[in-house]
Amino acid sequence: MANREGKRAPARSNSWTQDPEGVKRNILAAAREAFVELGFAGARVDDIAARTATSKRMIYYYFGDKRSLYVAVLEEAYSGIRGHEQHLDLLAMPPREALARLAGETFDYHAKHPEFVRLVMDENIHYARHIEQSERIQALNLTALATIRTVYDRGMADGVFRAGLEPIDIHVTISALSFYNMSNRATIRALFGHDMGSTDALEKRRAQVIDTVLRFVTA
Repeated sequence: MANREGKRAPARSNSWTQDPEGVKRNILAAAREAFVELGFAGARVDDIAARTATSKRMIYYYFGDKRSLYVAVLEEAYSGIRGHEQHLDLLAMPPREALARLAGETFDYHAKHPEFVRLVMDENIHYARHIEQSERIQALNLTALATIRTVYDRGMADGVFRAGLEPIDIHVTISALSFYNMSNRATIRALFGHDMGSTDALEKRRAQVIDTVLRFVTA
């Protein structure tokens, strides 16, 4: 059976009781696709169910309602980028090298995960009211600031970073430079004929982002 976009829906499974985690992953993947494409306001549970291998009833069983499902998708998205950061082993590196690695990897993550950028853009349209409901997202993002604080304090002690900055200053600078390159690709291409997604443009901009961040913090 095809859904209303003409796409063939996945075959329904009757074995949800045997693999509940698999069913939840399937629902989350379908929900992420719908929320990225249509936003929270535009996505409907019926549309999400049509993209899954299960049923609308199972969506309500596991997640309660559309709002809770959307929060779960956001939690998964933030868990992805924060988990990536935790695997960089930044605390084992000299401070400048660690910050350069964080800036470059953050840029790469945004470039490779446009769905994360679109979800964050949509949540800002809703004034972050869904993120505010999630203690998990709050905790995940505190780890990002804690890592930056440790790297920054070590750089201060070594005399390579200047005083007067807060971890949030550094985090916002890295995030803004990385986010914009993905979020504004269409308008920059339309206005200036510049493709920020080309291989050459990405390599050049990545180097500029790292250089900008290091200049921002250097003593």
